[in-house]
Amino acid sequence: MAKPGSDSPKVRWMDAVRYAIETQSLVKLTLSGTWGSAPTLRRVLGRLVDLKAGTRISLVFRHDTRDVTQNFELSEGLAELSRWLDSGAASGFLRSTDAEWELSGFADGVGRLREMPPPTDLTSPGVRRMHDRVRNRTVALGGSTWLRDLGVTTPDGSVCAGKEAKFRQIHRFVEVLGALFDELPPASDGSVRTLIDMGCGKGYLTFAATEHLQKPGMGKWTIRGIEQRPELVELSNRAALAAGFANLVFEQGNIQNAAVASVDVLVALHACDTATDDALARGIDAGARLLLVSPCCHKEVRPQMKPPPPLEPVLRHGILLERQAEFVTDALRALLLEWAGYRTRVFEFVSPEHSGRNLMIAALKRSDSSPREDRAQAVRELAWHYGIQTQRLAERLNFQFSTNPQHPPPPVPLRSVGENLL
Repeated sequence: MAKPGSDSPKVRWMDAVRYAIETQSLVKLTLSGTWGSAPTLRRVLGRLVDLKAGTRISLVFRHDTRDVTQNFELSEGLAELSRWLDSGAASGFLRSTDAEWELSGFADGVGRLREMPPPTDLTSPGVRRMHDRVRNRTVALGGSTWLRDLGVTTPDGSVCAGKEAKFRQIHRFVEVLGALFDELPPASDGSVRTLIDMGCGKGYLTFAATEHLQKPGMGKWTIRGIEQRPELVELSNRAALAAGFANLVFEQGNIQNAAVASVDVLVALHACDTATDDALARGIDAGARLLLVSPCCHKEVRPQMKPPPPLEPVLRHGILLERQAEFVTDALRALLLEWAGYRTRVFEFVSPEHSGRNLMIAALKRSDSSPREDRAQAVRELAWHYGIQTQRLAERLNFQFSTNPQHPPPPVPLRSVGENLL
């Protein structure tokens, strides 16, 4: 096994990737670009996974609205990475426990490669990798005192009866969060970033996020859980103290009145009806880089809906009208977030058999966060199509609907939503 040599920047970067894989020191790998053969593809993310068949390279192909994951044998995975690197990548980033390698500047057809020392918190001789086997889950069964204190696991580390779905939800949340964190811009040296979980309940997912952020390479974080029931705040703070999470605190409050001066990541899972909109608005106002919500109890839009003629015979059935209202509500939210300067993805959080409230909206702030007027038109057309006059997130963003999308109201600047707090 040889370390990277002195060939072209692309060859040397691939040599560094190969070396990191052979020595099992790979921490993070990202290709970014525009590929003509896959016009919706934006990034390729790589990591090592241990399967029953052996170690594999897992590549996540991140498109505009979906992720596709494929596992490759090591030689096949390296060949696949090389192919995408040569066919349209604009940049590449590799982090191992030995070094960081940044590949960029393809405008001249050659590119530049910059080698940097790894972050100071990457001190282990190897990396902890994601495993598909139960005993090596992202959230360890036996090693987390908070799982036991919150009633998810027994003292011997087994999942409590009836808590299997909750544990799967926790595990899946960490997987989703980890993938999204890969897309966050790095923090300034020494700066502390903030994650706030609005309406966190018992704090299952707040604890899971905290544990994930303790891992090497994640930087410094402060995590706050906001919950209005004092007994749950007290329980969660005791569990945080027992777990040794000095950077985690739970506070009594709600989405409307909690202090949110600034935040990097805002999470609000299962906030009822328009509370999801309030959480999104507060995150936007605080400059959040990442918004992650799982809506539920869609009540606001349904009474306003006037189905277009082709759908009237279908939406006379209450259950179909209810599901259509959920679809329209979350579609409006996704479009409004894109208008407000975010890249948005909507996907299933967990399988419907584990939870009916399984939809998740993830929004990452664009570097150019100016309002997109094409999305404004799409919002107005969708609202007009269903006869919707008002929607909470639109109100909080000072976004005006129209009775006729062909004659929309004049564009208005994205006003600080803090002006619209209850």
